[in-house]
Amino acid sequence: MNGFWSGLTGKLAERWLTLLVLPGAFYLAAAATAHTLGWTHALDLHRLTTAVTHQTKNPTANTTGGQIVLLSAALAGAAAAGLAAQALASAVERLTLAPDWRTWPHPLRTLAEQRTDRRRQTWTEAHTAYHQLLTAAEARARDRTQPPQTEAELSAARDARHADYRKWSRISLEQPDRPTWSGDRLHAVTVRLDRDLHLHLPIVWPYLWTTLPEPARDDVTTARTALTKATTLTAWALLYLPLTLWWWPALPLSVAIALTGRRRVRTTTDTYAQLLEATTRLHVVTLATQLGIPHTGAPTTALGDTLTHHLHTQPPPPGTH
Repeated sequence: MNGFWSGLTGKLAERWLTLLVLPGAFYLAAAATAHTLGWTHALDLHRLTTAVTHQTKNPTANTTGGQIVLLSAALAGAAAAGLAAQALASAVERLTLAPDWRTWPHPLRTLAEQRTDRRRQTWTEAHTAYHQLLTAAEARARDRTQPPQTEAELSAARDARHADYRKWSRISLEQPDRPTWSGDRLHAVTVRLDRDLHLHLPIVWPYLWTTLPEPARDDVTTARTALTKATTLTAWALLYLPLTLWWWPALPLSVAIALTGRRRVRTTTDTYAQLLEATTRLHVVTLATQLGIPHTGAPTTALGDTLTHHLHTQPPPPGTH
């Protein structure tokens, strides 16, 4: 038991240090630099080192008690900045994934609706063009009355189809339903499982999670944690932005962090979505077995209908008080 608590304490301390203190300490250093240099002397390293040297000569900083107080204050400030970033990350994630955008306040909801409509229109045009080219190519291949196409003609037609495919798949793998790429990437998992297996993922997933083997759980948890870290990185970019009022280098720093965060959010969202879909397809038969629903072989639409109906919670009957 002592070993368990020691290991748990060590993991908590490590997470506290890496997720809160270190990023927060860097932020405090940037804020102190902004306050010291300002816009006029933004890149004056000599001025910065002089200011730091002056502070180290302060009598308070040369006593043990003073050093303890300063260190404690720095740790507390860094942790507070880290907590602020994590709190802001929740809002960033909600905006990025947008699962409930239809319930947002009016101005945001209107903007989200307009963006979703634009994404859907562009996707539909590219998707339709792709299938028109694909249908034409299949019809041309079946038509024996015309001479065979040359390799150059086949290559040109194939390139045109691939260009349209890339155009609509870059927007979304399924018809857009959310204002963001990341939101639609996760939504695509629900759409695919419903179309292919008649599984309603929000209903089935909590039960499926309890039957997953430990390695599968670890993979999904790791992917979800990576997505959270990516949105937290984007939140740090927003926290650095106000420092621009005092120190202009904070602007390129904020932009660089935001671009990195955006790329990581997309990458981690895609990984998380792939794991959700793969895990569901691989283990849904195990869930059926646990529930006493007989099934052999690969999952089918009939099994999906049965599971969704079986796990769906019925609303209260009329007259219930």
